[in-house]
Amino acid sequence: MLLMPKLSAILLLCANVFAASDAEVLAFLKKGIAANANVSNVELAINSKKAVPGMRGWQAYFVAIEADVKQGNDNRHINQNGTYFISGDTLATELVNVKTGERYNDTLAPDLSNHVYTKNNLVSGYTNAKYKVAIFSDPLCPFCRRYVPEALSYMSKYPRTFAVYYFHYPLPTLHPAAVTLTKAAIAAEQSGMDNVVMRLYTVDVNANEKDEGKILDAFNQTFNSRLGLADIRRPSVIKQFEFDQKVAQSSMVSGTPTVFFNGKKDPTKNKYKVVKAN
Repeated sequence: MLLMPKLSAILLLCANVFAASDAEVLAFLKKGIAANANVSNVELAINSKKAVPGMRGWQAYFVAIEADVKQGNDNRHINQNGTYFISGDTLATELVNVKTGERYNDTLAPDLSNHVYTKNNLVSGYTNAKYKVAIFSDPLCPFCRRYVPEALSYMSKYPRTFAVYYFHYPLPTLHPAAVTLTKAAIAAEQSGMDNVVMRLYTVDVNANEKDEGKILDAFNQTFNSRLGLADIRRPSVIKQFEFDQKVAQSSMVSGTPTVFFNGKKDPTKNKYKVVKAN
């Protein structure tokens, strides 16, 4: 659920000042979000900022948003991120370069910090490889099922060129079965199974399946394994699952596959193809 609706117009912040401060930006956004009667306990924080390339004077603000949201008879606690663009005392929720057509909401994201490159997420290559590639993916996303095996198959041939880090990022609203499937994959990885990520994309299961037992049956059939509900609920599995989600959230990942190349978001997802591999 988006707490701050996208606006087609540019919003003016404090017209009587030359440049809005971070505090003024957050206060403005909080006021707009809290205006919704179904939203309460709004908390905002600026995760990071980045200059917008090709747009002199503009900065992208990556904002973490927390709030309680009432939906019908249900109350939910929401954690999400928003990207906003600031120039002086002007704020825009979307920014497009009219010469290139680049929509900066799609192409800009915070750089990945070094702490996310853990051994638990390394699926291919040496840690000192020339390039670090991070892939955030849902194993039941149709595009991911084509992209990820192809990308991993190629980069795994060049372990000194590419260190590939994989982050499980199921999209439960689109593919409910992906959550259980992802936890099964983490459990399999922790038990020492080889090539788990590549094989994960061959599991044949209905993306809308919600019965964990049926999802595990499909996983076990593919992997010739015997994972049960207790395995996917182990604290170590939940810890890794939550780590991957936290990294995705702080990195402004909203769809799959999302790819970072040497710490920077790769909107093309194909930078690995254009560098010299050896």
